[in-house]
Amino acid sequence: MILHPAVIALLTGSLIVSLMIAYAAFWAYKIIDAWDLQSGSEQQLALEKKTYLVSTLMTYAFGFQVLSFFLLVFVADDLHRLFVGAMCAAGTLNVNEYGYPAVVLKVLNCLLGGVWLVLNHTDNQASDYPLIRRKYSLLLVIVPFLLFETGQLWSYFLNLKAHVITSCCGSLFSTEEEGFAAGLAALPAVPMQVLFFGSMALVMGSGIFFLGGGSGGKIFGVAGTLAFPVSVAALISFISVCFYELPTHHCPFCILQREYHYVGYLIYVTLLGGGISGAGAWALMSFRSVPSLKAVVPRIQKRLAWAGLVFYAVLSGVVILKMIFSDFVLIGY
Repeated sequence: MILHPAVIALLTGSLIVSLMIAYAAFWAYKIIDAWDLQSGSEQQLALEKKTYLVSTLMTYAFGFQVLSFFLLVFVADDLHRLFVGAMCAAGTLNVNEYGYPAVVLKVLNCLLGGVWLVLNHTDNQASDYPLIRRKYSLLLVIVPFLLFETGQLWSYFLNLKAHVITSCCGSLFSTEEEGFAAGLAALPAVPMQVLFFGSMALVMGSGIFFLGGGSGGKIFGVAGTLAFPVSVAALISFISVCFYELPTHHCPFCILQREYHYVGYLIYVTLLGGGISGAGAWALMSFRSVPSLKAVVPRIQKRLAWAGLVFYAVLSGVVILKMIFSDFVLIGY
């Protein structure tokens, strides 16, 4: 299984990203310690050059992080036929104790990486680089998470054993089982619908208000960020059920398959895009008063607001259309 082309790509890519992030972390520490823009020393000039190199490396590294998330769930779904009991990626990821932590860490690193890229882009718009220490401090925070993810990913694929009998998604995401996944599946459908559509309405309303008047950016940032975990919970609680038209089937991975027109990938894209947009806009709120960023931050926040509105509008549209045109009635389950 480790010779699967996509697995080789994932493992090789994770090693390259780890080397890139370790190199970037080395220079991030030196920049935090010795950065002095008022100095014309040779050391300062060398650090300024390294910032461009680190920015380029991190752009590619975090770009791969996002792509590798989709590659990971695709591989997990593709390999499910090799394991007894697995019906989709849910069973494959449950073959050993490293699968689900690797997925969770990859999602977390995608969100953190997206926020870092937003801060880095904003900082590069000002001649005095006012966020230089803050963004590299965040990079040092991300490093252990990313290295831990790489370790989990390698441990997962190296410990895949074909003779292992795993659990199907029906038991993992069963309301009658115990555990975090089962707890999400057991969340009542009607309250989760209210929470999900309420969070989408708050994101849309605050985003439109922010784009129209320039105020309310913090509300949009908070709403856009919190809408991500709410949507994940809603996906397991009732959204996936609508697509399967089966009240006991809460798996968030079967919707990646052909019989559901691969709609899961669209849902995952909108979730990540909306979450990064909201978190990025929220992270920039603290820097609106920085003199060199007063004109820059609102402009970037508005771009993020547009992106967040589009992503969450598509997500809401997919869910609403399915609920309208499906014969399945969710109320009562």
